[in-house]
Amino acid sequence: MASPLRLAKALAFLVPAALLGGAYASQIWGGLVPCEMCWWQRYPHMAALAFALLALLAGRLPDRGRSFVWLAALAIAVSGGLGVYHAGVELDLWEGFTQCTQTVTGESAADLLTKMTEPSRMVRCDEAQWKDSLLHISLAGWNAILSLVSALVILWLSLKRPRNPA
Repeated sequence: MASPLRLAKALAFLVPAALLGGAYASQIWGGLVPCEMCWWQRYPHMAALAFALLALLAGRLPDRGRSFVWLAALAIAVSGGLGVYHAGVELDLWEGFTQCTQTVTGESAADLLTKMTEPSRMVRCDEAQWKDSLLHISLAGWNAILSLVSALVILWLSLKRPRNPA
């Protein structure tokens, strides 16, 4: 049976890999365009992958790589916290930053039309793109739930001592 630390290392790598994979799949194949806050949630997962890879490369000795696992769990938790913030903005629980929650303005109707249809159009952070959200939870909400729960499980596993075979 694998030690708790080995499980923590594996989860620290698999969780951000799966969440980033899902985010990129929804973007590439699902046609969802990430807003600025969506990108903010991806960056800590990228850092978590790097820390988890360092933890996996640190060796198989009992305490080797534990600090990298903690850093990966912290990065995953940061992404979860950003997901909570983003989901709250989507649900109008609080106001988001104006750069991705404001409406498009212009001098004329032609200016407005151009700004709304150009390829680099602004994607609003306060509107969930995935309208048919699973259990009425947006992708930001799911990232928050999965990231925060996973970070706690990874920390718990990394702090558990292996059983002494008797």
